[in-house]
Amino acid sequence: MTGNADEVAGLVLAAGGGRRLGGRPKALLGHRGRPLVEHAVGVLRAAGCERVHVVLGARAALVRERAELGGCVLVENPAWADGMGSSLRSGLDSLTGTDARAALVCLVDQPGIGPEAVARVRAAHRDETSLVSAAYGGVRGHPVLLGAAHWADIAATATGDRGARAYLRAHEEAITLVECGDVARPYDIDTPDDLRHLA
Repeated sequence: MTGNADEVAGLVLAAGGGRRLGGRPKALLGHRGRPLVEHAVGVLRAAGCERVHVVLGARAALVRERAELGGCVLVENPAWADGMGSSLRSGLDSLTGTDARAALVCLVDQPGIGPEAVARVRAAHRDETSLVSAAYGGVRGHPVLLGAAHWADIAATATGDRGARAYLRAHEEAITLVECGDVARPYDIDTPDDLRHLA
């Protein structure tokens, strides 16, 4: 698919420092015997994304050392502590100028969202004006697909931990919702109690 004008690139936001997990970077949490960031990349690839960019932040050098991320474009976000918004900006910036026409954004700490849900969202992509979001019981969640026509405006509004939330709220009527509640569970790994979700 590389070189195709309608390429959908995968974008993993994996920069978080795991503040509520005692400072353990989320990218390196173990899941099925490997770091969580590897799992997220595998999900995007299984869903059909050949180009995958991974935004790193907390303990980036250690993540590079421990995780098998061959074939991915690794993007370091020096401002990762400012929140998810800065990582989304870094990731979209890294895709600007490539042949990607949309970014399929996944969060590293949502291992309950697998290839089937991600592929459903990807399949709803039409062109660079597309805005697509997974929904769970009709409620918008992740992953989200952001057409390239929106990247500059999303980057301008992505602050703190809001990511694309403010932009998507302002463009609610343009979003295609894809129900995924039957095939995925959108929990986050945020607290020590959440670690029970990891295998």
